[in-house]
Amino acid sequence: MYNRRHFLAGATLAGLAAPAIVRAQGILRDFPFKLGVAAGDPASDGFVIWTRLAPEPMERHGGMPLTNVPVEWEVASDTAFRDVVAKGTELARPELAHSVHVEVAGLQPDRPYYYRFTAAGERSLRGRARTLPAPGAKVEALKFGVAGCQHFESGFYGAYRHMAREDLAFVYHYGDFIYEYQQNYLYDSGLPIRPVRRYEQRALFDVTDFRAAYAQTLLDIDQQAVRSVHAHLSSFDDHEIINDWVSDIDNWALDLPGNDPDAPSPEVFMLKKQAAMQAWYEHMPVRKALLPRGGMVAMNREFRYGDLMAMQLLDTRQYRDDQPCGDGFKPACPEVFAKEAQVLGRAQEDWLNRNLAKGGATWNALAQQVTMMSLDRRRKPDEPKKIVNLDSWAGYEAPRERILSRLGGLKNCVVLTGDEHQNFCGDLVLKDKVVGAEFVATSISSGGDGSDRRNGTDVFLGQNPELKFANDQRGYLVCEVGREAWQTHFMVVDKVTTPVNTLSKRATGIVERDVAGIKMA
Repeated sequence: MYNRRHFLAGATLAGLAAPAIVRAQGILRDFPFKLGVAAGDPASDGFVIWTRLAPEPMERHGGMPLTNVPVEWEVASDTAFRDVVAKGTELARPELAHSVHVEVAGLQPDRPYYYRFTAAGERSLRGRARTLPAPGAKVEALKFGVAGCQHFESGFYGAYRHMAREDLAFVYHYGDFIYEYQQNYLYDSGLPIRPVRRYEQRALFDVTDFRAAYAQTLLDIDQQAVRSVHAHLSSFDDHEIINDWVSDIDNWALDLPGNDPDAPSPEVFMLKKQAAMQAWYEHMPVRKALLPRGGMVAMNREFRYGDLMAMQLLDTRQYRDDQPCGDGFKPACPEVFAKEAQVLGRAQEDWLNRNLAKGGATWNALAQQVTMMSLDRRRKPDEPKKIVNLDSWAGYEAPRERILSRLGGLKNCVVLTGDEHQNFCGDLVLKDKVVGAEFVATSISSGGDGSDRRNGTDVFLGQNPELKFANDQRGYLVCEVGREAWQTHFMVVDKVTTPVNTLSKRATGIVERDVAGIKMA
């Protein structure tokens, strides 16, 4: 019997029994690696390498026969694969959409490697990934990326092609890799415009639907580019299942006018979550321990980059209590201050506290999904009461204060966030004391082209003195971490409604070691 604490402990996956294997040569109708390759979850001695066999990605079962297919893999120290340092054969199974997750080990720390797959006489795109430094090794510098929120219909993924050209150790993807709905209209300055491209499905319900949404996303060549050259730390937020879901609750159905009686029961929602999380696992470069069981995924995990940074990758969806006050952007109601409220859940919060207590790193990073600053969302001077985003930590004041109190007992704490489709950075403040810094990454495409500043940004900044920067363009973050300072660069593109765009650095937020407060450059 599995429970939440079991998942938070990160249970290992037992080997899957393999039925008879057929010869792959000649059984596939087309090139099987159309969804590209990826690497993820790096360690000091290796990483995961991923691919999925799908000669016809948008067809049922990806155009694959319903049988196991052997996939050969190689890892080399050079691009020409003259020095192959690891190789083997993995089964691509129909139960997992013929996806392959190889956990490569035995490699040297802190260096790049190259990998590729072969199946049915065909060879995949070449991928690249870098191992982490040895545990506790003295490290002077780290450079990594942060990205997410990539609504397929809202824009093209040109920002990812720019990101692929960056020299990064890895990318933290905070979630919303797919979106669960098709839109008839988008909006630009309040006026309707057509989506730049269309999802195949109107909505997603079963594992076939979710697989198709990932396949359509991964057919994008810019998406394939960034996954092929940077190892990813993969997370999920809400749109991998449905907007604003938490725990076993479908909040989107509950929020529809007059639709409360038709909202799915928790048992029915968990069936959908099981399908969604299976498809997520099948398309992400994550370890086999993250295979969902009963709809639950052991997503929270720790990554350490030598003695320079300890990163805790958190899950703010699966164990969270329902949003208070009916969700949305509203004035806080009494439920916001409920002492028993949970965002991480008790087991994950205990896990986080244990990891933070280890020490041994100059910088403590929390990589998570929803904004931790409790921001006043008013953008008009005549609005009388503070408005908060109830789907963020601001809707759960007691657990928010517990986390900030824990950060207050440490030094050099940085929180990395997504979800907002905007760039923010600001100080994390508890009882007038700055206990950390938060950098909120904008979207890759969600929200369309955007603009430098939304209407009312001056009012918004004036009501939130802890907030140092706000921007409404698309793009990603690049974090340059040194022993004396952490710099986060806000990289933005001029538009996403065209496949090719122009990249620029909009601003840089700087946190100096042992100094409270963000400085802007």
